[in-house]
Amino acid sequence: MRVNTLLLKGLISASLCSPAFMVYADSTTSVEPSQMVQGGVGLIQTPTARMWDEGGFAANYTDNGEYRFWSVNLQLFDWMQATARYTDVRTRLYSDVPSFSGSQTLKDKGLDVKFRLWKESYYLPDVSVGFRDFGGTGFFESEYVNVSKAVGPFDFHLGLGWGYMGRSNDFTNPFCEVRESFCTRPEGFSGRGGKIDYNEFFKGPVAIFGGIEYQTPWEPLTIKLEYEGNDYSQDRAGQLEQDTRLNIGAVYKWNNFDFSLNYQRGNTLGFGVTYRFNMNTISQLKIDEPPRSLVNRNVPDTIDSVNKERLYNDINNEGGFALSDVSLQEDQAIFYGSQYAYRDRNEAAERVGRIIASELPDSVKTYHIIETSAGEPMVDTQIDAEEFISAARFESLENEPTEHFTRTSPSNEIIDEYSPAGGSGLFYSADFFWTQTFGSPEEFYLYQTGLVLSGGYAFNSKFAALGSVRVTLLDNFDKFTFLVDKERSPLPRVRTRVREYVSENTVGMDTAFLSYQSKLTENLFAQAYGGYLETMFAGVGGEFLYREVDSRVAFGVDLAYVKQRDPYDPFAFLDYDAITGHASVYWQPEFLPDTQLTVSAGQFLAEDKGVNIDFAKRFDSGIVVGAFAAFTNVSSEDYGEGSFTKGFYISIPMDLFVLKPSKGRGMFPWIPISRDGGQLLRRPIRLVDVTETRAPFYD
Repeated sequence: MRVNTLLLKGLISASLCSPAFMVYADSTTSVEPSQMVQGGVGLIQTPTARMWDEGGFAANYTDNGEYRFWSVNLQLFDWMQATARYTDVRTRLYSDVPSFSGSQTLKDKGLDVKFRLWKESYYLPDVSVGFRDFGGTGFFESEYVNVSKAVGPFDFHLGLGWGYMGRSNDFTNPFCEVRESFCTRPEGFSGRGGKIDYNEFFKGPVAIFGGIEYQTPWEPLTIKLEYEGNDYSQDRAGQLEQDTRLNIGAVYKWNNFDFSLNYQRGNTLGFGVTYRFNMNTISQLKIDEPPRSLVNRNVPDTIDSVNKERLYNDINNEGGFALSDVSLQEDQAIFYGSQYAYRDRNEAAERVGRIIASELPDSVKTYHIIETSAGEPMVDTQIDAEEFISAARFESLENEPTEHFTRTSPSNEIIDEYSPAGGSGLFYSADFFWTQTFGSPEEFYLYQTGLVLSGGYAFNSKFAALGSVRVTLLDNFDKFTFLVDKERSPLPRVRTRVREYVSENTVGMDTAFLSYQSKLTENLFAQAYGGYLETMFAGVGGEFLYREVDSRVAFGVDLAYVKQRDPYDPFAFLDYDAITGHASVYWQPEFLPDTQLTVSAGQFLAEDKGVNIDFAKRFDSGIVVGAFAAFTNVSSEDYGEGSFTKGFYISIPMDLFVLKPSKGRGMFPWIPISRDGGQLLRRPIRLVDVTETRAPFYD
């Protein structure tokens, strides 16, 4: 089918019209968005312009004839959606070498992203632009512009696709008239995969796609009808038979699950399951006492009459604040310690403030709650006692207790008063770890989990000896069939020998080092360290960090000399050493709420030079989702498969799994391919973490 180019120009110009015509309103659709086969909000094989609510998360599995897909879809902002996907191609082996592939079929990684250009109003549709499988080997690489409009129980979708979604070639690409290079789409991929091929965007043939979703009178059931733009003539699974471009499907919703069934190409039956929730609104029921009431407050007349034992115990037990020192004076009270229960800093300070106000006399005009970390007072939350008590007793409807908190850097007087008992001695802790990798030739999913047993001795509040032992309890890393891959690279093997480190030692020494930390000025912190710093490297180093209280920006510099550890002897070294270090900026931009951007420029472990960029997004539940990438002076050919270092992670607060308030976290990383370029030293202590309470992002 051929359509006049003028019609195509009209469709594109309509989708790119002036912002003056944008009308924002709540979507009028009664059809709840659902996932398409490859992951991401869509119909069956094609995306729609629809988005989830911000924080929407979906984990999907679909089985579709020659393909199986595992995908994760995430609504980072209300205008941006991202999808990470693994594709299993049943008709092809993992590699061209049967002895290497064994029974493992071909696996491929893919990333999609979609942006909303404007939101649906009463008259105007949702309009989005998307990039599908835009990095890597480009199995399904496409670009598209589409619109969605709801009318009662129907949701109508129409789009234009390039690349994989444009192979039916309905239109002559109108961008050909701008530049001839847009008429033909380049084939293959650049580098060693993993790079974004900007030179292919919106090039080659164009096809129309779209469809209709119908919300049936039975609420759990939605019906889909789709017209797709791909002709399946160039699929990685081989040329597939397509009897029709029409696909039909249904979605049945039950609790947080979606079950889908579809019939595609006139000859293929597919099915899938999705688990979905919202990372902003997910929560855990808590068994906890409400904040202490001050309505019937009855306090002693003088500071000498205070029941100190009861006060200190209540601050710990009810306020989740572990005290390390206290100074009670006639007009002010200073409480030093660390918050271990409540992640919300205002809730934490209010709970402690209410306990203090219920036990101290009216002569005390100011409460100081001093958060400490690594033996240093970090933040002074000052509470105006009279105003705080008035607000807590509901004496003014417009007066909130939290309005009377002032967070500052502790004064010299506050610091001089700090004299904790027990500044030296033994300490210990236990935590769990989880290591995982996807898409290996030996097994699609490899994992390792166990305990990290940590401890040490503090000589004083600044100087300590620390160490940790890793105990593997459960793993399938015994499926590794080789220790060092045969990839040729001019770079030293700083990370690609990881298999030897993780598979040889069920019980292994992770770290053993000395650490000295100090606060040099009001906002400048420093540390020095030396010893076995991580699983693969030992050495000596130091770091400086400048961080003001509640500032959106912090600056740091770190430098270390390291030697590579022997994976077969925890105390021995290999014949490789390096100097590594970076200058870093930590920024929480105001125009992107609840995000943190970290940019670190310097020299990496393989002595390659460049920059590492880390972007993290925090949701209301405390879940943090992040991605990072390192760009160095190593070419993609020298780097190897993947072209450059990149990865993703999700940090989940333990608060979501327990019935009592808690501040612990678990980190789950995903690094598609780990090579030797752009690799950071995993410093056992980072000052940005030590000083987190000064400008909280994770807590």
